[in-house]
Amino acid sequence: MNSTPDAAREALRQFRVIFGAVRQHFKAIEKACGVSGAQIWAMAALRQTPGMKVSELAQALSIHPSTASNLLDKIEKAGLIRRERNSVDQRVVKLYLTAAGDKALEKAPQPLTGILTHALGQLPDDALTRLNQDLAALIAQMGAINTKDAQKPLSEL
Repeated sequence: MNSTPDAAREALRQFRVIFGAVRQHFKAIEKACGVSGAQIWAMAALRQTPGMKVSELAQALSIHPSTASNLLDKIEKAGLIRRERNSVDQRVVKLYLTAAGDKALEKAPQPLTGILTHALGQLPDDALTRLNQDLAALIAQMGAINTKDAQKPLSEL
């Protein structure tokens, strides 16, 4: 059964509102802090859990580990985080926020995790289950898509 044109237009309008709000929040973060929304989210995760490994940070942000590593390279060069190697096992690298990184987070507009991530986290489980099912059906209707985009921060799409 196909949807009515009015219902499809309303859904499209709501997606535009969501994307516009996400884009506006990213711009506000970059203006206030000089870094991307994904970088702020990574830094907020490190503030909450100092000493995370890259793989742990990637899991916390729902991104691919190589994407997390590239994200970290940029904020490390800016002096906002530091990497420390374990003295026992040099392969283990732990991540920490620097004082400059902490100052950048203080300037950042809330929520630090991003407006969409925060809003999704506020929904009850049954609403998220329905939303996930409906979005999966929408994606299936779209045909050829790049599923690797699912592991990239929204600010990089």
